[in-house]
Amino acid sequence: MYQDAVTTQEEAITHLFFHCCLKDGEYTSEELNTLSEKIVIGGLNKELNFKSEMQRYKGYYRSITDDEAYLDYLVQVIRPTNELALYSYCVELCLSDSVFAVQEESLLNKIREALSIDTAAGAIILKLILQRNIVETQKLF
Repeated sequence: MYQDAVTTQEEAITHLFFHCCLKDGEYTSEELNTLSEKIVIGGLNKELNFKSEMQRYKGYYRSITDDEAYLDYLVQVIRPTNELALYSYCVELCLSDSVFAVQEESLLNKIREALSIDTAAGAIILKLILQRNIVETQKLF
């Protein structure tokens, strides 16, 4: 079903970002703010209608039974040239609500694998984003 809804690189990136935000079961305002920021930074807001894409995602996300196949499909459509940057955005989205649920950790591992990022590099990116969040929220260096 998602193959019909996601056919362009812009759609795939946006739906990957939605998936990162919804993996713990709900969207928070912090996640939506971070998501909007990432969409604007990536210039996706010029190509897509955010609300329409969210509705399309919500129309099929409950039918995703295999996260690995879904993520592999999205990565195939995205064809990333800056996979570490894409992964770091996914980490930021998963952590943007200040809660790191087990489902999100599992999702990030699957995204890392789909992007062919080795475990060590993934761990460094995760640690970097976690520490940046601490600095930004608690003002501790």
